[in-house]
Amino acid sequence: MARIAELINEVYAVAEQGLWVDGAVRTSVDGVAGLTRDGEVAVAHLGDDVVGCVRVRRLDAATGEFGMLAADPAHRGVGIGRELVRFAERTSRDAGLRAMRLELLVPKDWTHPTKAFLAAWYTRLGYRVVHTGRLDDDYPDLALMLATPCHLLAYEKALDP
Repeated sequence: MARIAELINEVYAVAEQGLWVDGAVRTSVDGVAGLTRDGEVAVAHLGDDVVGCVRVRRLDAATGEFGMLAADPAHRGVGIGRELVRFAERTSRDAGLRAMRLELLVPKDWTHPTKAFLAAWYTRLGYRVVHTGRLDDDYPDLALMLATPCHLLAYEKALDP
């Protein structure tokens, strides 16, 4: 659990640099352990090394969601993230779900290079923005830790049978 939390926090520290107040972290060992107990965390391994993870859950009767996607920076470019997204989609489709959703936090008044990369990558994978909201609406406790105004983009993709 410690390695998974460390990986998520390491990846998100770069991917969301400038979005959060100093000292904010994405998750904790206890948080990851709870999600794992709930059956929501999948982990990618290369040999004995944890090199990626993703949270997958059911949102409603028709929609799954993935989040907390993280690939070890030492192994970038080999398809770990893409395979974790495929896993999330396949798992949700196999559970009878018809759509997959994800959320992307982006700065409102400036362009974050990692967020721009992710927006383009998710679009190439077939995801489309279906809603633009505010972090305050869905995650009011987290919104207190924002260092800059942000939009919360919800992306969705139909899962082919």
